[in-house]
Amino acid sequence: MQLPYELILGWRYTRAGRATRRNGFISFISGVSMLGIALGVAALIIVLSVMNGFQKEVRDRMLGVVSHVEIFAPGGAALPNPTLTIEEARRIPQVIGAATFIAAQGLIARGEDMKGTIVRGIDPAREHEVTDLAGDSKTTGLDKLIPGEFNIVLGGELARALGVRMGEQVTLISPSGQVTPAGVVPRLKQMTVVGTFDSGHFEYDSALVMIHQEDAARIFRLEGPTGIRLKLKDLHQARDVAQQLANSLSGDLLIRDWTRQNRTWFAAVQLEKRMMFIILTLIVAVAAFNLVSTLVMTVTDKRADIAILRTLGASPKSIMGIFVVQGAMVGVIGTIGGLLLGLGIAFNIDVIVPALERALNASFLPKDIYLINRMPSDPQSTDIVPIAVISLVLAFVATLYPSWRASRVNPAEALRYE
Repeated sequence: MQLPYELILGWRYTRAGRATRRNGFISFISGVSMLGIALGVAALIIVLSVMNGFQKEVRDRMLGVVSHVEIFAPGGAALPNPTLTIEEARRIPQVIGAATFIAAQGLIARGEDMKGTIVRGIDPAREHEVTDLAGDSKTTGLDKLIPGEFNIVLGGELARALGVRMGEQVTLISPSGQVTPAGVVPRLKQMTVVGTFDSGHFEYDSALVMIHQEDAARIFRLEGPTGIRLKLKDLHQARDVAQQLANSLSGDLLIRDWTRQNRTWFAAVQLEKRMMFIILTLIVAVAAFNLVSTLVMTVTDKRADIAILRTLGASPKSIMGIFVVQGAMVGVIGTIGGLLLGLGIAFNIDVIVPALERALNASFLPKDIYLINRMPSDPQSTDIVPIAVISLVLAFVATLYPSWRASRVNPAEALRYE
């Protein structure tokens, strides 16, 4: 099968044709444009993949501690009828787990050290239904939370900050104290540390403590659980399920899905992702429009060739097609090279970054700042396909004007000085 001569000549011009100094320079400029497109595409893929991975990693670790949907009474009061509320929630097919809990705030003290904490009273027998953290209850010590023994499980970072170990005592201080003739006195309770957990999410590992639900009710003077936590088949349906619950549950209850917890953080990540896409797309655009200068120089150098082709019967459309093919080749090769480079780094970033950290003796992700301590990556086709399409479109658009100029070359004028 004979290829069209426009394609053959366009590919030959892309490779610079005759080995002259001028053609070598044009080839160099063409190579720079190709490299610029490749680096721009690769940078886009790597950055967006890392941002996707970062968001997914933090979300998954957060959901190891936070439930998909929470139902709670206003003002931190006890639920009026938790059993009925659970039955109504389980009627929704998406709900696969439910457990009651008590949420409160307090202080944990050991010696002179004191830390503010989020206190969660749980039912250890049902906690595994709503969080992955309870899946390994023997390691975390959740199975040792027995009512009446006032045991406590601390986040790993909190335990390290207090310098407390298994079996040692800490003091839980409730801010809602009891009234005495001397004034309001905070309630104190000695608790025995029976385990620690590390969810991988610094915010919860440094502030969350878990005790038995009945012990929490006694310490905080509550008549029962303050909320119900639900687990769903699909975490992405949390907002829709929350809306269904708001329409179906009886009583004055508040409903919050996981997307509303730390929602400012997720919104910030989405905004940063859009801005990075725009900024890095400009890099691809600059590289693509370098093709304009490359093709203009090529057209100037090939004026005699264009004139000869015209005298042999080539149409202006065919001449234009030759230079469109040349520019498109640069765009296609640059885009494919960028895709291979970007995906190669994105899929192996968990190996590349630790190697760089060891070589430079540096930590790119301090755990106390970025919540996680490793560089995640999650390449998604919804990002990669638009990147490739935009790169190819920009390269094609950049070829139109120089190619049109080539088709307008006057054969007699071009051959006058040849």
